[in-house]
Amino acid sequence: MSPLLMPLRFRAMCKYKSIARYSNAMAKGGRWRVGYRLSDKQMNAWSQQQRQYIGKSSTENSNTKFYLWFGGIGAGIVLALGLKYRNDGGNSLCDAEVSDEKRIGTYHSAVRVSRDLVERIKYEVGAPGLVIGVSVDGQQVWCEGFGYADLENRIACRPETVMRIASISKSLTTAAVAHLCEEGKLDLDLPVQQYVPEFPAKQFDGEDVTITPRMILSHLSGIRHYERDAKKVRENKEKAKRPLRSPIKEETSLNKGDEKNTNTEENISKESKQAKPTERKKEFEQEEYYLKTNFENVFQALDLFKDDPLIFKPGSTFLYSTHAFTLLSAVVERAAGQNFLDLMGNMFHELGMVHTVPEENEPIIYHRSRYYHLNKKGRVVNCPYVDNSYKWAGGGFLSTAGDLLLFGNTLLYSYQLAPLKDTNGLLPGFLRPQTSLDLWAPVDRTEASWDKDGLYAQGCSVAAYTPETERASRVHSGPRPGRHDHHHCEGKGVTTTPPCRADKER
Repeated sequence: MSPLLMPLRFRAMCKYKSIARYSNAMAKGGRWRVGYRLSDKQMNAWSQQQRQYIGKSSTENSNTKFYLWFGGIGAGIVLALGLKYRNDGGNSLCDAEVSDEKRIGTYHSAVRVSRDLVERIKYEVGAPGLVIGVSVDGQQVWCEGFGYADLENRIACRPETVMRIASISKSLTTAAVAHLCEEGKLDLDLPVQQYVPEFPAKQFDGEDVTITPRMILSHLSGIRHYERDAKKVRENKEKAKRPLRSPIKEETSLNKGDEKNTNTEENISKESKQAKPTERKKEFEQEEYYLKTNFENVFQALDLFKDDPLIFKPGSTFLYSTHAFTLLSAVVERAAGQNFLDLMGNMFHELGMVHTVPEENEPIIYHRSRYYHLNKKGRVVNCPYVDNSYKWAGGGFLSTAGDLLLFGNTLLYSYQLAPLKDTNGLLPGFLRPQTSLDLWAPVDRTEASWDKDGLYAQGCSVAAYTPETERASRVHSGPRPGRHDHHHCEGKGVTTTPPCRADKER
């Protein structure tokens, strides 16, 4: 603190001039500093001033005490605010228990390395903010926010930050579907028209076809995603299967081989320039992605796609579809005899996911983040307003990292009970063990975008068990402004959830 600042503040609090004059002299002498010891002469002078002060009237003493008390309160408020903003600007752990170093134990080094990695990736992808959550064996060992949930108001991302979870909503919906199946209210192999007669019967290449809830769960229904042009979708699907470059045949003659190889490379270069495929619209450029219409119920949302032709024959080809999950939500509502959002809310309440709610625009949702993306110039801008009532089941929920860890551990616990012969003394899972096995069983003719050897199960992607790592993976990641992943490693009992709020337009 400045040598002059404390005497001036002290003079302002004191009502008698003698101490003020003494303070001024101390200030001019430049001797006011922390730890300064007064001489005997100075102590005597100070004692005389104190005796004069004690001899003052009670009113004057009260006034002085008031100023001292008021100044102390003001200093306390400033200190408290300073600590608050210091904490808001930094990273924070999920709760007091997680911040306990003894509890984190052996994961200290992993958290430290991961924190550096997250910071690097955050800047590489241009994400304004994100939250990371990790649990091991059902215990949350790391949950931390990075960056900002609101850039304009400088509100930091924290573990309690509520974000869009995008296509992780499909995993939540799948859990509700599985619960209905256990109750005997829903049959996954019946035609969807048994539950939703409003959805018209479909044909493909002039042949009557059947769409079942099971097909929807594995994205084999043939129902379109956001792209309406069936021909374009099929072409893109075929292009994705082609090798990036044709192999060049070797020639026995060196001269002929050199000439042949040169010509072939030139031809490939020309073909790549002349026959360059027209870039399809990115998913984030599709008009339906930015709908602002509010749909009163899930049945009304079916009008967006129910009369459109199928892209593929149901059961034949994997085609990721959020609209298909809207149809599934209508099936769920009819099977349960309950409003879809009410049903999901009851499940969240049962699981203790108190921060998981539909993304409605009117309600006040504490700690809700804002959303951003990078424009074509690479600058961060606000995402446009959207109304996600047309896709509650496929991408319309909000949640926190902590809630998603809780959900992941709930499913993981049910899954890990399956191989146990004796479960006496163990709590029952949210789902029966066999249901969990069926839920995470890979389905033929599906694919996983994040792993060439992976497949889709029901509501999530799966990767095969590997002896090297002694784990199998269950992941859901859906493309959306604000990308989110949910990952399980069964062999290790690990669940990770990194919600992130940015997307880049190319």
